[in-house]
Amino acid sequence: MLLPFAAGTTSAWSLILHADPVVKSVMFVLICFSLISWAIIIQRMIVLRKAWAQSAAFLERFWNTTSLEQANQEVGKYPDSPVALAFAAGYREMVKLNEAAQSSGVPSLGATENVNRSLRKAASEQMTRLERTIPFLASCGSAAPFIGLFGTVWGILRAFQEIGARGTTSIAEVGPFIAEALIATAVGLFAAIPAVMFFNYFATRLKVLAREVNHFTADFLNLVERHERSKNV
Repeated sequence: MLLPFAAGTTSAWSLILHADPVVKSVMFVLICFSLISWAIIIQRMIVLRKAWAQSAAFLERFWNTTSLEQANQEVGKYPDSPVALAFAAGYREMVKLNEAAQSSGVPSLGATENVNRSLRKAASEQMTRLERTIPFLASCGSAAPFIGLFGTVWGILRAFQEIGARGTTSIAEVGPFIAEALIATAVGLFAAIPAVMFFNYFATRLKVLAREVNHFTADFLNLVERHERSKNV
């Protein structure tokens, strides 16, 4: 049987303290979900902000340099920029192919394709790094309301058991037990709503950032192609 509620103990905190162990477990899980979600939100906000700021700074620096070698020397200043790190991977591949061609005396064939593969691989790795842990927000947003609903259903079942045991349907008698059950749904929504909102926000920001990386890789490949054509003329 559920513990009786003393007069004046219908605050949210007292309802939680007097809740059924199953409902308490549900709320504990949801609170953990919420804390983890907020930790991810804060951490990803910092990471994405750095990625955006450093990518913008690197692009400005890149288009103001006189050579790719000079741009490569600046990459170390932008360790959190997916654009800078993708460029570094493509530049290393280009240098490796040029050195192999010079040592063998045979022009490198398919240099652009090799550089393109290196660029796309590096870009994919960087976007994966930026997306890390964000899927948890989607999982929390979809699962938390249902977990809270389970706690609510369980609590209401227990409330009906209490109605049967007491033989009364007075709202004053069973109201606190129903309120206790409904708190589980409230906690589930509290965990889910921020998770869904920030997941959508991060997904949009990542999509735009991925587009910027793809645009840069296309521009860099054009530079490599012009460089290869100038050598073969």
